[in-house]
Amino acid sequence: MAKIKWVLITSLIIMLVALPVLAACPAPKAEKVLYIGGTMSLTGPYAEDSAAILAGMQDYIKYVNANKILAPWYTDRKFPADISLEVLYRDDAYTADKMMPIYEELRAKGILTYRCSGTTTVLTLKDRLMADRVGATSMSTSPVICSPPGTIFANYCIYTDACAAFADWFMASWKAAGKTTAPKFAYLTADSSMGKGVLTPEMDAYLKSIGFELVGQQLVPVVPTAPPTTQLMWLKDNKIDACFGVMINPGSQPTVKEMNRLDMGPYKTYKITFGCATPSHLQVFVPAMGELGNGFVIAGGYAAWDDTGTGMTWANDLLKANRPDQVGKMHIMYVDGIIEGMTQVEALRLAMQVVPFDQLKPVDVLEYGFYKIKNLSTGGITATPLTYAPGQVDGITAARIQQVQNGKIVDLGSYPLRHIYKHE
Repeated sequence: MAKIKWVLITSLIIMLVALPVLAACPAPKAEKVLYIGGTMSLTGPYAEDSAAILAGMQDYIKYVNANKILAPWYTDRKFPADISLEVLYRDDAYTADKMMPIYEELRAKGILTYRCSGTTTVLTLKDRLMADRVGATSMSTSPVICSPPGTIFANYCIYTDACAAFADWFMASWKAAGKTTAPKFAYLTADSSMGKGVLTPEMDAYLKSIGFELVGQQLVPVVPTAPPTTQLMWLKDNKIDACFGVMINPGSQPTVKEMNRLDMGPYKTYKITFGCATPSHLQVFVPAMGELGNGFVIAGGYAAWDDTGTGMTWANDLLKANRPDQVGKMHIMYVDGIIEGMTQVEALRLAMQVVPFDQLKPVDVLEYGFYKIKNLSTGGITATPLTYAPGQVDGITAARIQQVQNGKIVDLGSYPLRHIYKHE
């Protein structure tokens, strides 16, 4: 019993001696956190795209937190070791009345950058972001981003610039084939505000200026409930050589299927080339269509999943490491999430070279971050590196042209953006 008492007394003495030492030890330093992200449309028409974007952004941030560098090819662009990043977001359901409350909430939580999903988000938030001097990334390529430029930054081209790139490529191919007559052009586009965004006087003027005979237009339902036979027969009757529009895959796929049935296409009896802007992603189109899609062209798209460049190789590695069940299944907008994440992080990194972490404000990230991004390499995911400035918010300087050949995505080069905006 005496031995037990002695042990207890000894333990108490040791604890009392140790208390001043323990009290002198500083508390663990609070972790510094910066948020990126913004509004996501995880329900609504862009749910699949937005889910992939969120996944890409989250996987990218996980990489930066683990490696403290911007990307594998940017080992010299280090992120501060004592700062961690988190993706802060809310689902706006692509509903305008939810977008401003989400913005207010996330700003109150301390987010210094932002992101917009589609055109509705851009229209809702553009003026407020500009007034608050907040820089934002976006998957939208609406002309409203560029005309006039605000503080929302895109990483692929608007629809009219995609059409111009398609037209430049087609005209070069036409002349290379030794043809001297003016090719006949028509719009074949979705019957929606997005699809009609390419139908502008400025677009007409550009097509005529490079040698096309502009014939007219045909509209196809966003999601056709019946094959667009009437519209395609109009193209045949008017001897159209090239047509272009803005469609999502549920519109472009049945259109191309009907073109096959009518023996229309660059490799068919009736020679015609059909192209679309980026929303009709070939990385979605080709797995569904295979060789039935031969000859279809996309302007302004991202690199193919099997591209061997550093960017797509890395994107595939991130996918395998974080979402192995999604390899070969993930929507291509996963890489948009990576790029939007990289752009926001680079803006924060650059801004902190001028303004300390604890004094950083959104305007600092805009002025010393976004506006200072020059030739930001995406490893070839985008057609060109990204450059931003107060008057340049579309990032890239050229649009990639891709065509389906033998059931595969084939790059056919890139063509300069012509900055063809609709002016009200």
